[in-house]
Amino acid sequence: MTHFGIFCPGTIGHLNPMCNLGRELIRRGHQVTLFGVPDVQEKVAQSGINFYEVGAADFPLGTMNATMQQLGELDGLPGLKFSVAFFQSETIMLLREAPIAIQACKVDALIVDQISLAVGTVADRLKIPFVSISNALLINREPGVPPYFTNWEYQDSLVAKLRNRLGNALADYLTEALWQIVVKQRQQWQLPAHNGREMAGSQLAQICQIPAAFDFPRKNLPACLHYVGPLQDPEKKEPVNANQMNFPWEQLTNQPLIYASLGTLQNRNWQIFELIAAACVDLDAQLVISLGNPSQDLSAVKLAGKPILVAYAPHQALIDRSALVITHAGLNTTIGALSAGVPIVAIPITNEQPGIASRMTRVGAGLVIPVKKVTVAKLRSAIEKVLADKSYRENAQKMQVAIKNSGGVKQAADIIEKVIRRVHPKFWTQYKIKK
Repeated sequence: MTHFGIFCPGTIGHLNPMCNLGRELIRRGHQVTLFGVPDVQEKVAQSGINFYEVGAADFPLGTMNATMQQLGELDGLPGLKFSVAFFQSETIMLLREAPIAIQACKVDALIVDQISLAVGTVADRLKIPFVSISNALLINREPGVPPYFTNWEYQDSLVAKLRNRLGNALADYLTEALWQIVVKQRQQWQLPAHNGREMAGSQLAQICQIPAAFDFPRKNLPACLHYVGPLQDPEKKEPVNANQMNFPWEQLTNQPLIYASLGTLQNRNWQIFELIAAACVDLDAQLVISLGNPSQDLSAVKLAGKPILVAYAPHQALIDRSALVITHAGLNTTIGALSAGVPIVAIPITNEQPGIASRMTRVGAGLVIPVKKVTVAKLRSAIEKVLADKSYRENAQKMQVAIKNSGGVKQAADIIEKVIRRVHPKFWTQYKIKK
């Protein structure tokens, strides 16, 4: 048995896949502890995973909810800058508190979200192995691939590669203060300097929850990187906020279902919900809108038409029944739709969402409307086109097959067990005998 520690941002889109992975490891006889700030404890209470609190002084109860509400009102570059500033504060806290917490729990190995840059350095400090998980888009860079936060199309040309380099330089500039926190901590702990930002990820295994077919073509990925598809529970349960999953299934009709969700972060832009509702009025379809916030007061929300409006929804169960998903192009909603073979109309808002939407259009599984250009007319036209043109569903179904063949959470757990058994001193004798 291995005791795994999990570190990831305390948002539902990151917690759900990490908890699914943790639950799979528990089913295999391992022990799993998730480390998080106070607000995370309630979110993962139904997951069956041990919880250990960190960051109570920096992020007291209620802080995360307030932070996410602020982020939910932003888009584009302001949203990206806000996210970077938050991760700076979190990085400082983790470098201070994570080593003590990990040692107190006697953790053997770590499973770390790719954007939690501090924790790999903590693992190096404690001399324990760690595996990186990309719960959003890969942040691994190479000249041929547009930066993850852009909506740029993939083009194999010198001009495109120059453009990509400039985009990555902008990303370096925006995140330099964050990166320097890690650099200086490694110096203080007398750890080897990273030879580039790519070295911040695990050199044992990097696991990405998209299929390779969905990503842009890549030529310079590390040998330890694995595309495994979405880290979904085999029974499609969503461990985070499982107690908030009440839904009026009896109200669904036999009409084609359109499911609209802006996730759990970018869900405070009421104008987008209003546009979605207005665009679906008089369509021969039934609209379900999830506000992505279990505490939302529905009486304060007035929308056109007669959509089924819920504060929080059984996400994947509704996607599975849908003819179309309207989303901000968050990865969990996008990959959830594609895993069910459902086409998409995307309205990317900030962070990696433009990059996800660009990949979605490249595989022909839907249409994209930039958030600054969305109108009722454009949205309705896109909805009608995706519903009428069978090629979008056929292409989504091709992605469904690719996802099914990628292995998912079981493949991720196999990879983690294999690399930890290979490198951790606790298992050296056991591994040599088996080998």
